[in-house]
Amino acid sequence: MTFSFELLRPLDRLAAGRHRDRLAPADVVGHPAATRIFRGMRLMLLVELTVGVVAAVAAVVLTARGYEVSTAVWLRTCGVLAITVTLYYFAVRAAEGYYWAYQRLRLFTIVFPIVTLVTASIPGLYPLWMTIEQVIFSLILIAVGDLLASAPLRIAFPRPGNDAPQTDNDAPKTGTDAQPSNSRHA
Repeated sequence: MTFSFELLRPLDRLAAGRHRDRLAPADVVGHPAATRIFRGMRLMLLVELTVGVVAAVAAVVLTARGYEVSTAVWLRTCGVLAITVTLYYFAVRAAEGYYWAYQRLRLFTIVFPIVTLVTASIPGLYPLWMTIEQVIFSLILIAVGDLLASAPLRIAFPRPGNDAPQTDNDAPKTGTDAQPSNSRHA
């Protein structure tokens, strides 16, 4: 599926910060494991967008049938749609190798579920259906965050200053390669 995000390109300047020109190596980001992870992540974010659209449709239907839908529900619904589109855009840019996009995704998949679950726990703020939507939103973002923390993506997007690839000599010793730390066993 090809979609043009030209409308969101100005977001690059705003969101990228000092790492706007930092790119992960194409062979690492393009590795089959990383590609598979990014594909799964984008699919999860599309599910997230679908959940947001369903919530918006529910709010519209309820309003059309004469039920009062609070301002908090409308703000939340619009916010979820905007956030999800932005997160999807960041996922696309991260898959292209942009370090800043990967870092923003990592940050938002930690912050948004916490904020969402805290607001969902405020009694009377949202109707039950919106509270359920918020829990689903949070669970999906936690799953996306888990994918972002996977080894192939941590290798592709090392923290600034940790650019040197890990060699066999740098790898921690485990199993039969491990040397005892106590000299009496040497």
